[in-house]
Amino acid sequence: MGTVPRCSVIIPTYNRAELLRLTLDALCRQSVPTTEFEVLVVDDGSSDSTAEVVESYRDRLPVRYFFQEDQGWRVAKARNVGIANAAGDVCVFLDSGVVPHSGCVQAHVESHDRADGPVAVVGYVYGFDVREKSPELLLEAVDFAEPDAGIEKLRSAGQWLDIREIFYAENTDEFNDLPAPWAVYWTCNVSASTAQLRAVGGFDEAFQCWGGEDLDVGYRLHRDGARFVLNRSACAVHYPHEKSFEANEAQANTNYRYMARKYDTPITRLLPFFGPELHSFNVNAVIRERGLPACADYLAQRGAAR
Repeated sequence: MGTVPRCSVIIPTYNRAELLRLTLDALCRQSVPTTEFEVLVVDDGSSDSTAEVVESYRDRLPVRYFFQEDQGWRVAKARNVGIANAAGDVCVFLDSGVVPHSGCVQAHVESHDRADGPVAVVGYVYGFDVREKSPELLLEAVDFAEPDAGIEKLRSAGQWLDIREIFYAENTDEFNDLPAPWAVYWTCNVSASTAQLRAVGGFDEAFQCWGGEDLDVGYRLHRDGARFVLNRSACAVHYPHEKSFEANEAQANTNYRYMARKYDTPITRLLPFFGPELHSFNVNAVIRERGLPACADYLAQRGAAR
């Protein structure tokens, strides 16, 4: 009988075979032995060489491959396939092209081992920039075949820091007690208890375009009692790739409106107004300035009034 892995690394992907290769290469070099984690690649209908790339790692990684037909943007469904098939107690979510440090998986697991209860761990992502400004400079600074050295270089120089650093500087790394700590729970590099993810229903598959499905699951983990933890050692570097900031923001706003209707609390009603003036980094300040009640308190009061 094989060893049960401690954690399951879940990677949803779509037509990003070469970016996926970078992520899998880095997972081959993790400080924990491959008997202690598994990799689940969930393909959202790729037409490129994704399946062949995954197959080429079977002699180096305990990797499983799942394919779902291309029926549009179904990353929530893809992550749920990973959760449903995960053998580990912890699910670590990475995106294709997010290249983890050799200590990343171990750091995620240690955050869960140290905790007295369920935690939602936010990893650190160097080089992530929603607008991808000057990507050639990052490519010059980091050899993605040797991410540890590149990450240490960026850390020491204070360059290409996680875009959420402005949020951490304002709120400190201990931000769990904010009214909306889930606002920075971005699934490019996070983890949570497999059992709790299943208990809260996983990702909402009604999200069928870019953005928001990670905040949504983070919101439900928060409501279910998970403590949000930043672990800077659970770090990775983001390989730059082409994307449209404006198109992504438009799609995300559709999802934020859906989330606002679904939960219908004073805090979640702010989501459709996310934009240049209101966003993940300052929403907690706005909540406090307006004196908005915590979602649990509001719903309890509303229930008592009925």
